[in-house]
Amino acid sequence: MKIAGLQRVTLIDYPGKVAATVFLAGCNLRCPYCHNRWMIDASTVTEIMSVAEFLDWLDTRRGLLDGVCVCGGEPTVSGDLPDLLRAIKDRGFLTKLDTNGTLPQRLGPMLEQGLVDYVAMDIKGPLDGRYAQMAGVPGFSPEPVRRSIELLASWGGAYELRTTAAPGLDEDDLLEIAATVAAVKPPPPWYVQAFEASDGVLPEVREQAYLSSEELEALLPRLRAVVPHVELRS
Repeated sequence: MKIAGLQRVTLIDYPGKVAATVFLAGCNLRCPYCHNRWMIDASTVTEIMSVAEFLDWLDTRRGLLDGVCVCGGEPTVSGDLPDLLRAIKDRGFLTKLDTNGTLPQRLGPMLEQGLVDYVAMDIKGPLDGRYAQMAGVPGFSPEPVRRSIELLASWGGAYELRTTAAPGLDEDDLLEIAATVAAVKPPPPWYVQAFEASDGVLPEVREQAYLSSEELEALLPRLRAVVPHVELRS
């Protein structure tokens, strides 16, 4: 496990909480629109602090922070993620996990063991052959993602699903994703996030067409006809 970054205070990453966000290097996907591509290959990342140093720092935040968001990269590729979550919880903090949902065999035990208080899981595209394109992994099957959704739905804890309206997704694709979300019982919050062509995104992807914030606003009534609880995030 390598800690690639630390946001010491955030008011938006953990809904309703004051939190810190720790970024773990390494990811099993290669999403073309990823803005954290520099940390996809953990072997090329220089860690900013050790886990022990992070936990020592966290000890100084008792009474100041409510929780810690763990994201990446993809945190679940780290086999020692449960140890980190347990250490955070042992210090009295809530834990939020940001995940792509591709490793349900690791996500499930962490949910069962009570190591996570809130999960934000990506749905990158319609759950069919198009998912491989959005994930940047030829031949990738979205079945693990479907399984992770099922795990979260049966878990009973707080979670959200989210989709970035990245290049490659059009209005019809978002409506198909909405149908997937609508089928989840009980229905979770679903957030559609506007794509940002930041410097971290591949140049050729930044030049591709994508739905603007204004276009997403215009699409919102059609999405809400399928998923009444959908919201837009900038």
